[in-house]
Amino acid sequence: MIATNELQDIKKEKILEAAYQRFLHYGYSKTTMNEIAGDLSMSKALLYYYFPDKSQLYIAVMRRVADDYLNVLSSRANTFTGLKDAFDFQINSQHEFILKNYNFFDFFRLNEQNLPDTIWEIVSQVHNAETNLLVNAIRTEVEKGAIKPVNNPVEIVELLLEALHGVSGNASSHKKQMFPNREHLDDIRKKRLLLSDIFIKGLSY
Repeated sequence: MIATNELQDIKKEKILEAAYQRFLHYGYSKTTMNEIAGDLSMSKALLYYYFPDKSQLYIAVMRRVADDYLNVLSSRANTFTGLKDAFDFQINSQHEFILKNYNFFDFFRLNEQNLPDTIWEIVSQVHNAETNLLVNAIRTEVEKGAIKPVNNPVEIVELLLEALHGVSGNASSHKKQMFPNREHLDDIRKKRLLLSDIFIKGLSY
């Protein structure tokens, strides 16, 4: 017999999956709690029992989405053949993550200047994981003697990630956006790969 807590966890997971599919296809602004409840054949009252409002449900789904990305990053930790492999992996993985979840992130585009602290905590967790991945890759290459000694790898990676974030897919656009227009994403990815190559050459002997 399944315990009550297990049943609640199963129901919660089903809610998160249904909400994710709604947010993914229609975006945050065009998704309602009524629609999510309808997808689950669940009463709206029961949905609100688990999640008091749409923003809290979105944040819970965001944690789930971020965890999936963090698992992708951790699966490759300390497995890189070199610095280029590590930086290409980070840039390409982030690109694929954003492309896959593009509509889901309309919440960010709508509220970029006023995101809840809980969202920023998740963003910071992802940023720290990306930073640690690249810092460890630099330290590994230094230990192997493949690149010059680096005294401040954390600062260097932070600077590079900030520069990569500032890369625009449109030469006429100078505005930093957390999630730029979809049609610019591939151009941004290519420019980021080029910039990382220049960076890596600067660390090489």
